Amino acid sequence: MQVGFYFDQTRCTGCGACQVSCKDWNDIPAGPEKWMRLVYTEKGDFPNIFVSYLAVPCYHCLEPVCVPACPTAAIRKREEDGIVFVDREACLGNEKCDQKCQKACPYDAPQFGPDPGSKMGKCDFCLERWDQKKLPVCVEACPTRAFDAGPLEELKVRYGDILKAEGFKYSTRTKPAIVFKPKIF
Repeated sequence: MQVGFYFDQTRCTGCGACQVSCKDWNDIPAGPEKWMRLVYTEKGDFPNIFVSYLAVPCYHCLEPVCVPACPTAAIRKREEDGIVFVDREACLGNEKCDQKCQKACPYDAPQFGPDPGSKMGKCDFCLERWDQKKLPVCVEACPTRAFDAGPLEELKVRYGDILKAEGFKYSTRTKPAIVFKPKIF
């Protein structure tokens, strides 16, 4: 089984509740490290203006390139559900690592904090919560219900099999575990 996300781009208002809840749950200090990001897109000219948001967590790819790129095997993919996570104890830290895993990811999911010696971090699908049969905190925090998470095949049955969205480029190399309801210009 492979878990993944569903994102309804037509519902997202860019409120940032997913980002705030992620930082709070994972105890990430204020600053540049964000395991959940929002990408803002604006197109057109008045009066035909188009605005969309794209939530960018780790997409827990079916074939994550960050895993083999990590020099200490600190980034791993769980066999039972496909969740990609970081063993922070095994990570060398931002001063000793050549950051190949960070550079390999087309979605910039693996990140080091700004402090010297910071260990790699990234969305881990709220492993603790998932193992307790709870949804990731970003999904529960979304006031517009733009997010869902679960087994990828079930998400495809429920929401369809669309792999395109404004601001997103599907990587056939990594095969991100996500489906969309895109906002169309």
